Amino acid sequence: MTSLANEYDHFEHLLPPSWKTQVTAWLQEDTPSFDYGGFVVGEAPREAFLLGKGKHAAVLAGAPFFTEVFTQLGCEVQWHLKEGETFEPVKHVATVRGKARHLLLGERVALNMLARCSGIATQSNKYKDLARASGYKGIVAGTRKTTPGFRLVEKYGMLVGGIDPHRHDLSSMIMLKDNHIWSSGSITNAIRQARKVGGFSLLLEVEVGSEAEADEAIDAGADIVMLDNIEGAELAGVARRLKEKWHGKRKFLFESSGNITEANLHERAINDIDILSTSAVHQSVQHIDFSLKIQKPKN
Repeated sequence: MTSLANEYDHFEHLLPPSWKTQVTAWLQEDTPSFDYGGFVVGEAPREAFLLGKGKHAAVLAGAPFFTEVFTQLGCEVQWHLKEGETFEPVKHVATVRGKARHLLLGERVALNMLARCSGIATQSNKYKDLARASGYKGIVAGTRKTTPGFRLVEKYGMLVGGIDPHRHDLSSMIMLKDNHIWSSGSITNAIRQARKVGGFSLLLEVEVGSEAEADEAIDAGADIVMLDNIEGAELAGVARRLKEKWHGKRKFLFESSGNITEANLHERAINDIDILSTSAVHQSVQHIDFSLKIQKPKN
């Protein structure tokens, strides 16, 4: 598994000004009223160890969010690993210091976030390594099939894992899928209408299901053509023929998406395909097991 620690030390600088309000909302959701367990433990100063567990090596991702959870609760986090670093379980990842009840107020919120973000980074890194081992030189990407309200963390995890997060929302790129095309009458009509309002600054991608549809999309000026659920020899043939046909006439990228798994990724890793996108790196990903253990005071 590739170590990403040095390359991704400063991904926190990408986060928008509003990101800390999301952390506030997580804490509000988890403790909407009385903190009964916190009443039991009180406010004695304590130290807790964050342990990376599980059965396999994993990539640490989500450190800024974890730290902010405890910062908002008046605690201090000392990291023993860098963001993007690969670790073998069991690993002492960080130490958190603060009042006992504040440590427990942040525990589950911080662990749930870190488990998912690290799981996405780990799986993303694995898919990237598999693609490179197959000789693929293009872009490996996630998708927009993210969890509502948690997209920022999931896209962040993809970046830390070393892949492209794909478009973030409906406003960051124009993507015309089958429903858009059916509703507007044709691929050409859909592209023409989108260009009128999207202007020069937005890329335009069209999802197609056949070589003829791909050819129409290229002719109409699509920047990216997604060959959806086209696989095997058909995928290689369509990409090769259309790149040869339009060479020197149009600039465009091919994206392959749909049903990409660890088992078949090598079959889709064709260098005539510029982008491989899959929701397998984030939608049903295995979370990484972490625990936060408060240490007994030393006498």
